Amino acid sequence: MKAKLWLIAVIIFLLAALVFAAAMTGHGFVAALCALIAALIAFYHFVRCRALRIAVAALLALGLAVFGVIEAPIIKAARTDAPEDVDYLVVLGAGLHGDVPSLSLTDRLNAAYDWLAAHPDCVAVVSGGQGPGETMTEGEAMRVWLEARGIAPERIIVEDEATSTRENLENSFALIRALGGEPDGHTAIVTSEYHLCRAKAMAEKLGVECFGVAGKTSWPTLALNYFIREGFAVTYYKLTGEI
Repeated sequence: MKAKLWLIAVIIFLLAALVFAAAMTGHGFVAALCALIAALIAFYHFVRCRALRIAVAALLALGLAVFGVIEAPIIKAARTDAPEDVDYLVVLGAGLHGDVPSLSLTDRLNAAYDWLAAHPDCVAVVSGGQGPGETMTEGEAMRVWLEARGIAPERIIVEDEATSTRENLENSFALIRALGGEPDGHTAIVTSEYHLCRAKAMAEKLGVECFGVAGKTSWPTLALNYFIREGFAVTYYKLTGEI
């Protein structure tokens, strides 16, 4: 039985990869991680070449070290750091199912609602256009969601044209300025905790210093998936300045 433990482990991780990939929406990176672990277990069971095993271990250690350096600021930024007197919230869209906010968007809206309920002088800019499979704009859906929970309409500004995080921020800052406000130093971005690092970096690139209000991801496995994905997204952003 002991000799077959490696095979049991491989089967478990492969089954987990299959479940995450096929049955759980938004878990692609967790599925890939499970598949990689299964492949590594099989590799170290079958490959007896010491030099090759050492080389693979060294590559893994290097990769983990690099990924750790990339993930450190993402994890550090994954918290609410907004002062109590911010004037504006910019709530970033995250997809709809028809006209119903996705789980990620609901997490962000819950964070926005909690902040607005506790800070009655703060105004929200809800930002997001209409994507495939959506029957209304994300901005409008967020307005409806917040108003249904008692947030006054005059405290909600709808931005309904953005199709990316950069456009979310650009358009929202423009709306704030059009109303006579100043976003720099007076605005907090509401987004998923894993996304705050990149969102704040984009705002800074646009010349606006923003704080963060973290929308905590409901499912731990989904949070793990998106933190892994965000490491790749931040790397791409640093290299290209896009997204």
